[in-house]
Amino acid sequence: MDILLIAGLWLDGTAWDDVVPELAALGHHPVALTLPGQGDGAASATLDDQLATVVAAVDAAPGKPLVVGHSAAATLAWLAADARPEKVAKVALIGGFPAADGCAYADYFAVEDGVMLFPGWSPFEGADAADLDQQARDRFAAAAVPVPEAVAKGVVRLTDEHRFDVPVVVVCPEFTPAQAKEWIAAGESSDLSRAAHLEYVDLDSGHWPMATRPRELAHILAKAATS
Repeated sequence: MDILLIAGLWLDGTAWDDVVPELAALGHHPVALTLPGQGDGAASATLDDQLATVVAAVDAAPGKPLVVGHSAAATLAWLAADARPEKVAKVALIGGFPAADGCAYADYFAVEDGVMLFPGWSPFEGADAADLDQQARDRFAAAAVPVPEAVAKGVVRLTDEHRFDVPVVVVCPEFTPAQAKEWIAAGESSDLSRAAHLEYVDLDSGHWPMATRPRELAHILAKAATS
């Protein structure tokens, strides 16, 4: 199966470099996406531009792909299911929930000169970054791509209720499945609470398992693709 991989904020397609060969070895066709404005130098890119890239990849897949969204890109994966509910086989969300209709995509940190810079590690101390050593942190920070303002502040628009029929796998890295269930039940994600097919998978890692647990993550995604 084609597995489309969408990394979160400040990351381009190379974030999946350690996951791609593992998925290929398991018999799948992984496609790591580099989004407009996050790796291609298009600082004026919008959320709609990024979604168009994801939807184009869904349309280009020979069959129904598994669409994987990490962190904030959980919203992009879900937007793809909304845009192509008949074409997406399943959505896997790693360490994130989709934003609700009408909300900003990822307006989390200050925007300066039209971009949202990586804010450093202070906001992520604790479970998020516990398994990243200093070398990994330095490498991440050096490679971080500023997120265009029109992406971070782009408004999420969800229109097709057939998205609720697309199966969803919530991969739980820095939090547990029990916590995820509790948050969703409490209203953290109004959309996931309405998903017809929702499952949870635990992964003992921090927020960036593609860097710290690539083999384990690949096996989880491969199982999601075939189950």
